[in-house]
Amino acid sequence: MSGGLHSLATIIKRLEAATSRIEDLAIAQSLAPQTAAASKEDSRSAAYAPPPPPPPPPPPPAAPATLEVPQSVVAFDALVIDGKLKPFLQLTRSFAGKSVVEIVAIFEKQFDGLRGLLLLAGSCQPPDKEDLEKLLVPIQATIEAITRCKDAGRKDRDWFQHITIVGDGGLGVAWIVNPRPGPYVAEIKESVLYNGNRVIKEFKEKDQKHVEWVRSFIAILEAMRLYVVEHHTTGLAWNKRGITVAEYNARFATRGNAPPPPAPPAAPVASAGSGGGAAAVFAELNRGEDVTKGLRKVDKSEMTHKNPALRASSAVPSSTGTAPPKKPIKPSKPSSLTGKKPPKFALEGKNWSIEYQENESGLAVDDCQLNQAVNIFGCKHSTILIKGKVNAITLVNCVKTSVLVDSVVSSISITNSPSFALQITGSAPMIQLDSTDSGQIYLSKASLGVEITTAKCSAINVSLPVEGEEEGVFEEQAVPEMLRTIVKDGKLVTGVVEHVG
Repeated sequence: MSGGLHSLATIIKRLEAATSRIEDLAIAQSLAPQTAAASKEDSRSAAYAPPPPPPPPPPPPAAPATLEVPQSVVAFDALVIDGKLKPFLQLTRSFAGKSVVEIVAIFEKQFDGLRGLLLLAGSCQPPDKEDLEKLLVPIQATIEAITRCKDAGRKDRDWFQHITIVGDGGLGVAWIVNPRPGPYVAEIKESVLYNGNRVIKEFKEKDQKHVEWVRSFIAILEAMRLYVVEHHTTGLAWNKRGITVAEYNARFATRGNAPPPPAPPAAPVASAGSGGGAAAVFAELNRGEDVTKGLRKVDKSEMTHKNPALRASSAVPSSTGTAPPKKPIKPSKPSSLTGKKPPKFALEGKNWSIEYQENESGLAVDDCQLNQAVNIFGCKHSTILIKGKVNAITLVNCVKTSVLVDSVVSSISITNSPSFALQITGSAPMIQLDSTDSGQIYLSKASLGVEITTAKCSAINVSLPVEGEEEGVFEEQAVPEMLRTIVKDGKLVTGVVEHVG
């Protein structure tokens, strides 16, 4: 019985174990469809997942670096433009005549071009000769414009001296092609003082604005001289470590902080492409009266004051039409005899020879010696600066020639040289004038002991420094022209006729 019970118990345990296993299998089978569905859902979600977001765009390229203004241009702005030029422009517009305002406007444009060239030079490597000549074209054009304006201003008698001052000073920017820019600007300043002193003398008691205007303009030239001596000792200084001119124009010309690339001139410029280079370009700028040499000469048959019939009809026949027969023309001299003689500037032994110079405002004889003489012959419209103490000076057959000299040991002789100007800053014992009209002599305090002799001269004026006034203020006095001679004790006695009005 016990064995049977034991067997029954064993069977029951087995049945429970089988039942438990069957239940586990049933649970596993019921969970299998859910697991498959979940797997399908996961795979379906993975198949239809949205694409990943695109990568962020690359940062924009860095803007080109702005132009760093060179220190030389900063100094030019402070010393010349803001310090001297702008006050002068404001003063000019406050009282000057229209013709003066016009030439000063060109002068202002000239300094704008000069500043642009200085900005270029401070940032760029030296260009080649051809590119440099192109860069100089805008400034050359302003110099030519000032010269034309100066020539046209001769009709304005009230303001011609002022116009001449600006016209002469406008040549000062040519220091950019001069190997000795500092002395060159100083010479321009000295030549401007000639007309400047005239204006100061004329308006000193009338209107102080004119006096202030002259001194303000002289201050511009002096400021430019000081700037040049500091930053451009031997000519226009280029940045050897800078960029090229082409790169400069490409990077900065459209950014408003650099001058635009130089444009070709509207018309061919004389000497711009000749073998003389940039210096030759500026040498042709101040030609003065030579500009009219290309004009057609009017025949007497076309002149109303020579032909009464034309005055009656008020008609002048064309030179290309039928004209009255002309008188035989006297044969001209061979060209070898009538041509211009070549200019000369040389030291020959102990004598400086300066001959046939025309429209030259920057001639200088440096470091003269006591045993040397300076002989000036056949010069026109030129200014000659003689530095140091020289033995003697002669001026013969010259027209509108100015001489500025420090000191002379023996004498200064001027013969047949109308419209001359002589200024002595040191001392001179004697000045001899012969057959010369319309001359101006400026004496310094150290040269008041000079002896002046004249023969066959007229319209000679001597300007003396005014005691107690600042340097550069003169009082003009005329050399007597009329003499009276009487016979006294069997001899001729001559004296000056004094007019009491």
